[in-house]
Amino acid sequence: MQLHSLKPTLGSIKKNKRLGRGNASGHGTFSGRGCKGQGQRKSGNVRRGFEGGQTPLIMRLPKLRGFKNINKVTYQVVNLSALNKFNDGDEVNPEILLEKKIISKRALPIKILGNGQITKKLSVKAHAFSRVAKAKIIQAGGKIL
Repeated sequence: MQLHSLKPTLGSIKKNKRLGRGNASGHGTFSGRGCKGQGQRKSGNVRRGFEGGQTPLIMRLPKLRGFKNINKVTYQVVNLSALNKFNDGDEVNPEILLEKKIISKRALPIKILGNGQITKKLSVKAHAFSRVAKAKIIQAGGKIL
């Protein structure tokens, strides 16, 4: 292989469209710009969203209020009253909660809330706990994992 023998791959280089070189070329007379009007003029390109003087769609729509937080975490909520279904000394984790149909999805994180009373010593494993729930579980003699 030598430098003078190198050639581009077939089909990788296209010929330029030669406009305004007579009707026989196929690009004569109007030179691919159509017939009359704004698009045929030299500076006839209009900005994105321009609707020919009509009030553009982006201005006709009302402004959005607020914003959507892309980092928002949605928890599955489990109240302490639901944990009374378990036996004394049991370990409560996401798999067991799913088995007992206390939660519906394994993918979402779980938060334990302090609504209700807990009467049993349980080892509870979850992604988050409310302050009240933590206090009630520990007061009942349970553990938070």
